[in-house]
Amino acid sequence: MATITDGAQVESPPPGTPTIIPNMPYRDIERAVDWLSRAFGFQEIEAGRVEVGGRVVHTEMELGAGRIMLGSPGGHGAFPPKGAGHNPSQMLCVYVTDVDAHCERARAAGATICAELEDKFYGDRVYEALDCEGHRWSFHQHTGHRFEMGAPTD
Repeated sequence: MATITDGAQVESPPPGTPTIIPNMPYRDIERAVDWLSRAFGFQEIEAGRVEVGGRVVHTEMELGAGRIMLGSPGGHGAFPPKGAGHNPSQMLCVYVTDVDAHCERARAAGATICAELEDKFYGDRVYEALDCEGHRWSFHQHTGHRFEMGAPTD
């Protein structure tokens, strides 16, 4: 709890807000919102949308209990990897309920699948994709099937 100047107690973060929220730069935020919705199943949080001069400069999206922020390039010194000559400097890990269907949805929407579906030794089924502006995502479904590295998955 934190106290603000009028003496009222407030929670930080506000109720329902995750403690960590990645803030990702996009050149075309409206296009990214559409693309992330179609490809990965995110939903925009309308209250998080900020427009300046008729142009979206910030918004927030959620998937399950997770949230991301989308901001204009250059904000906080961050730029999208695609078109800026940068390789992704981070990867976002997201758990979904049906990773196989999620992968096909992303592929159909034009995502670049950079690591095909694979059962991992730590008990997750995983694929990796680049979004419309080159951010790298890792989508997981926990299977509970653990095995030694290098051992067959059968």
